[in-house]
Amino acid sequence: MPLPAFMTPKRLQFRIVALFLGLLLVVQLASLLLIGNSISVNARSAVNAELRTAERVFERLLAQNAGRLTDAARLLASDFGFRAAVASNDGETLASALANQGDRIGASLAVFTDARFNLKAATHDGAERFLPTLRQLATAPDATQRLVLLDGEPYQLVAVPVKAPLTIGWVAMGFRIEASLLQEMQQLSSIDVALLTQRGSPPRWDVLQSTLDPAASPQLVEQWLLARETQATHQMSQKERHATLTLTDDGGSRLSGQLLARDMPLGREGEPQTVAVLMRSLDEATAPYRRLQWILLAFTLVAIAVFAVVSVYTARRITTPLKTLAGSARRLGQGDYEQAVPARTDDEIGELAQAFETMRLAVREREGEVRRLAFEDGLTQLPNREQFRADLRAAIQHAQARNEPCAVLMLDLDRFKHVNDVLGHRFGDRLLQEVAKRLTQEARRSNDVVARLGGDEFAMLMPSADIALALGIAQRIQRAFERPISLDDHTVDLGAGIGIACCPAHGVEADTLVSRAELAMYAAKQHQLGVKVYDAALDMSSDESLSLLSELRTAVDRDQLRLYLQPKISLATGAVLGAEALVRWQHPQRGLVPPGKFIPFAEQTGFIRVLTGWMIERSAMVLRQMNAGAPALKISVNLSTRDLLDQDLPAKMQRLIDTLALNPGSMCLEITESAIMDDPQRALQTLERLHAMGFKLSIDDFGTGYSSLAYLKRLPVDELKIDQSFVFNMERDLDDAKIVRSTIDLAHNLGLNVVAEGIETAKAGSCCRRWAATRRKATSSPSRCPRPCSPTGSATGPHRRCKRCGWTPTSAGWRSDKP
Repeated sequence: MPLPAFMTPKRLQFRIVALFLGLLLVVQLASLLLIGNSISVNARSAVNAELRTAERVFERLLAQNAGRLTDAARLLASDFGFRAAVASNDGETLASALANQGDRIGASLAVFTDARFNLKAATHDGAERFLPTLRQLATAPDATQRLVLLDGEPYQLVAVPVKAPLTIGWVAMGFRIEASLLQEMQQLSSIDVALLTQRGSPPRWDVLQSTLDPAASPQLVEQWLLARETQATHQMSQKERHATLTLTDDGGSRLSGQLLARDMPLGREGEPQTVAVLMRSLDEATAPYRRLQWILLAFTLVAIAVFAVVSVYTARRITTPLKTLAGSARRLGQGDYEQAVPARTDDEIGELAQAFETMRLAVREREGEVRRLAFEDGLTQLPNREQFRADLRAAIQHAQARNEPCAVLMLDLDRFKHVNDVLGHRFGDRLLQEVAKRLTQEARRSNDVVARLGGDEFAMLMPSADIALALGIAQRIQRAFERPISLDDHTVDLGAGIGIACCPAHGVEADTLVSRAELAMYAAKQHQLGVKVYDAALDMSSDESLSLLSELRTAVDRDQLRLYLQPKISLATGAVLGAEALVRWQHPQRGLVPPGKFIPFAEQTGFIRVLTGWMIERSAMVLRQMNAGAPALKISVNLSTRDLLDQDLPAKMQRLIDTLALNPGSMCLEITESAIMDDPQRALQTLERLHAMGFKLSIDDFGTGYSSLAYLKRLPVDELKIDQSFVFNMERDLDDAKIVRSTIDLAHNLGLNVVAEGIETAKAGSCCRRWAATRRKATSSPSRCPRPCSPTGSATGPHRRCKRCGWTPTSAGWRSDKP
């Protein structure tokens, strides 16, 4: 059974209740502690005051007794008959007078001695033991009384001289201090008194008289001695000597618990010590306040109960609306924006509920707008790609449930990019709107869904349609596109490539059907078929490409690449001048993979940089082997567009030079016209840096680009390579022969070497050799360097490298020895 919310630590109700009760408990406990401490302090202060007062009272009682004894002794000493008995040395009369006077005042002891303190008469046996004390008392200048012990009993003793007129003797009287005196003291001041003295051998403290029960005497002595040692350790003055004694109720003592005690010395130094210990129970002193503490404790318990009930009620008043708001928030999080948020109070929680309601309305409005924007094409108001995929998934489920087919048709407009570039984007947008209108009004069925997937790409979902019906819809679309569209005095002929995929024949998942319909559409556009139904053969090349691309990434690490060299031969001498480095992939399962199958994918993904690095490094190693003790040969390595636009390429080449001790002039880097045209400025900067490092540069596949001549004069290249498509056909096509010859003339006029790719027959080689020789003869006597450079060969030409161009001045003019 789950606990209530106010008893679950993680719930807000519990925290509110715990806060209220915790604050109450802290306040009440602090109050109880402060009150208890105040009671204790006040009680101790009051008891201390009572003990000091009791000490004065006890001193007054002793002083009163001493006064009575002194008055009686003086009266006897001044009596004529007593002095006559002293003069006549009448012992019986003296003893009788002492006894009568002692009985009159209740004295326990009466003694008469002569002037030399010889005992003459006494009312107590063994009075001789009082004589030393009597002598001290009589001879002390300030002594009026003395407390002495006789047979272990305490006596208060006074001495008065008998004069006639000189001192002829001494009269001493004393009271035995009994329990009645202490009881009187206890009745007068509610203070308990105990007389302690040292006796025995060795001396030890013992209780002579006490208002306490005799059973408590051992504890009293033990506690008093312990307190006395503490006072001596802390060197407390007589005023401060208040000790706390603790007596247990082991022997049925009337007084137990904590007592505050004050000791009162009664003897003199050098005599057996006698101390009166005044005691007051702290428990009795604080007893009147205990009832107040119990009342306060009971009030605290009642307050806790009341606070608990009130805090639980308050917590529920707070958390119940919050639970309602939390439920509303969960509904909003689940997308339910229809149920209103209730606002039942006018307090802050009510304001929060109103804010939730405002938020619900705003979110519902924005959610509708976002949903419209997320699933609707803003230009054509057709469903977009996401909505089309959702509709397609629903149609597939419906078709599978009813065992019916459904079809996906995708189309891409022809020449839309050209129209968009020429007539502008606004015209292109309006054209797309007209296409959407024709598709929805003239081509689709009532339950078909037409969507714009992006750009000029549209799709159509056809529920309950097989391949034959889909082909019929595609033909209807083509007929709708046969009529041109006229906008703003412009007439545009429409055309589209259409691809078809059907469920379940071509797939049962939405993404699969869309991708396969797209493959069919691309095939239709590529082969200009108009309409193409998906065929499994279309996917083979795509799967193979993905597989090759993933395996290519590990080909370098697994040493599957091979370096092939295609020689370069001088047509003039027939000597091998160098070679072009070619890469082949020796696949463990596919065999030797031609570069046309993996180089394009490497260029698209950027992996071409890894291949280029591998080629340059291996070519440098081969160069070092070939040029060891042999004529210097050169190796050409191709650079792709990504390589040429890599600003770190010169730094990488410098590290390669430093690592392999490579001569930069022995390596020629070949670049294509298309690579230069992607970003001419960055390409020119990279080529300038490579040329400054000493690398030879060559333009590959010359003649297949569009704007090479505009940049050729600015590029620091050393070589042109005529594309093999011209060389292959120049024996059969006169135009190709003219292109090759013109290219050779152009290159020689610029002082560049010429490489003709694809010379495979003697006739082709003879033609190229003859054209090269003719050019050398024709340029043997110009008046200045044909690059052009200054007549002295100084670097004033646009390339600033005439000293490297190979043309040298002679007496007959400038001459080039390059073929």
